[in-house]
Amino acid sequence: MVHLNSERRTFRLTVVNDGDRPIQIGSHFHFFDVNPALSFDRPQTEGFRLDIPSGTSLRFEPGVGAEITLVELGGRATVPGIVVRTAPRSRGARNTATEGV
Repeated sequence: MVHLNSERRTFRLTVVNDGDRPIQIGSHFHFFDVNPALSFDRPQTEGFRLDIPSGTSLRFEPGVGAEITLVELGGRATVPGIVVRTAPRSRGARNTATEGV
């Protein structure tokens, strides 16, 4: 058996797709920034991504809930440029969107 991300913090989370279309999330997408039609405790997910193999994704069907596992981002734990914000949302992130303005 291969253990992925065994050295990083993980936690379980229930997610519900309140939208009317399926939503697919890739393995390395910062979970805090996913489609707003997904309902969950969003602040808890800052600095985390899905705990699934690289290059794969999970699909959330409309009106359906799922229990997932999230894993802490590695490296510098920064998520630049996915969603423009006025304040950093990941551990150690800088707000590059407004630097030099």
